[in-house]
Amino acid sequence: MPLRPAKCYTHFTTPPYTRKEYIHGVPQPKITKFEMGNPQKQYEAEIMGQLIVLEAGQIRHNALEAARLAVNKYLSTTIGQDNYLFRIKLYPHQVLRENKMMAFAGADRLQDGMRQAFGKPIGTAARVFPGHVVVEVFADKKYLDKVKEALRRGGDKMPLPTRIVIKENKYRKK
Repeated sequence: MPLRPAKCYTHFTTPPYTRKEYIHGVPQPKITKFEMGNPQKQYEAEIMGQLIVLEAGQIRHNALEAARLAVNKYLSTTIGQDNYLFRIKLYPHQVLRENKMMAFAGADRLQDGMRQAFGKPIGTAARVFPGHVVVEVFADKKYLDKVKEALRRGGDKMPLPTRIVIKENKYRKK
């Protein structure tokens, strides 16, 4: 299996750690916008493209933001801002922790190693399971190849294997 980015945080074995009212110092997620393009396309578009994960794992907030930038940039330059609706379907609720260790000469006298190694919050992630939809794109059939390419570029930014599914738009008004 090829080495993937953020390998330390991709798979989970611990219970969810999401209660932010009890956790101090949680950084804000990098992802800012969850819906881009023309909002009316949800009801007008002919097709709906989805990026679906194939394994259980966690997707960090910076991976979601990287996928958002890649997909939105490609779609807006190739088919135009008014011809699609692009939506991120996940929100990173899971708080990630890291037991930071000092890495300089003499550090072994200053720290306790693994004793009480709970860790400090370093970021957030979204927990996903096989079949979860990460990204949705609504567009017309004439842009099918562009939608597939945009979703492929977004899937390259994910730490988990993904699949592209193209369906008929179930929200379309007849």
